[in-house]
Amino acid sequence: MKSTGMNEAQFLALLQKVLPKATQDPHLSSTIYDQVAKEIRLVNNLKSFEKFCAEGSLPDLEPATVAEYQSQLESRFGADNVAITPSEKGDTVAVEIDLPDRKVTNRIKVRPPGAEEEEELKVRFVPFPVSLPSDPDLLWVLARREDLGPDEAAIALASIEEEFWETKAGQKMLRDQVEKTFAEFISRVPAAALTDSGLKRHYKEPEPRKTLRRLVPASQSELEALGGAAAPAAA
Repeated sequence: MKSTGMNEAQFLALLQKVLPKATQDPHLSSTIYDQVAKEIRLVNNLKSFEKFCAEGSLPDLEPATVAEYQSQLESRFGADNVAITPSEKGDTVAVEIDLPDRKVTNRIKVRPPGAEEEEELKVRFVPFPVSLPSDPDLLWVLARREDLGPDEAAIALASIEEEFWETKAGQKMLRDQVEKTFAEFISRVPAAALTDSGLKRHYKEPEPRKTLRRLVPASQSELEALGGAAAPAAA
């Protein structure tokens, strides 16, 4: 039987469980967890970038298109660490990611939309509604990959939120006195940051939880008043 390796969320869930047993220092445990989580996110972000370079493309070289993609890369690798240079022919863009311990360079194709390509959905998504302990009746409608458990998805979401507030966009929001809340985070976080961790956001605004109540059967007198047939009396 072929075994499958742990994904990021599964490994972090295991690490979070084991660390308190390995050390009695909660500060040390938290520091180790944060550093490991940060490095795993970096490795996964680099893998995602390399995969996009190999299989993906930009639709055009319009300034807005290039700026949007650069913003996505900056949210993952830092604003000062990313440089994008379009080629003279306009068929590719060169991307350089300069990190403290490595430099990554690659090219991304520029391919205008035209030919229809079928998108194969390898793993389907299932509902993952999220609420806060302070307001359990207010739900954010999210989805998670079917192979990502609810607890793992919750850890991944918390990790993405923490990372978001450290990005250039998140820091600017805080300087602009935007309240550091889950509602602000989930409405502004780039969709790619969620999908890379197996999550999706269906709507940016929450929905109040609705409880369905069973209809109370009509009484005998009410049925007669409506012209319905009277039910036979019990013997």
